[in-house]
Amino acid sequence: MNSDSDLQIAGDLLEVPHLLQPAREHPVTVAEFVGLARTLAADRDQWAPLVRYDALTRWYHRLRTGPGYEVWLLSWVPGQSADPHDHGPSSGVLTVLEGKLTERTKGGERTLAPGAQRILAPGQAHEVVNDALEPAVSLHIYYPGLTEMPPHPAAAVRADATDAAPAAQNAVPA
Repeated sequence: MNSDSDLQIAGDLLEVPHLLQPAREHPVTVAEFVGLARTLAADRDQWAPLVRYDALTRWYHRLRTGPGYEVWLLSWVPGQSADPHDHGPSSGVLTVLEGKLTERTKGGERTLAPGAQRILAPGQAHEVVNDALEPAVSLHIYYPGLTEMPPHPAAAVRADATDAAPAAQNAVPA
């Protein structure tokens, strides 16, 4: 024998039906939601024809729903933003599809380029803005589906900001 063990496996373990996990129809873990976001981002033919740009307000479109989650497509013209907020009891995956977005959190500010992904925990405050000179498009997955977006004072996401009166609560995705 050529191994340090007397145990040898004959055949392919993946051929043993009781060892295989059944394929899930819908994601249930953070990793699976990140994977869904990557899959949808790569399918440009599915989302690109739907994108619209609105100079007055952020445009958004619900792209898909599943048991306990929803997927939103958003566009951002230069200067548009989602003021500081969290997503209530929902977790989220934000994926930049086109352009660049700036995200501000208590941990700092980061520029998100195409392909960048951010995972958001329930109650995690952030602000998203298109500080660039070109439009941007992003994909957002919320689980459970988005029901609220409580506003936060600017100081919740920016160390240099003064507390401002929070805006009215809404459930527009961001």
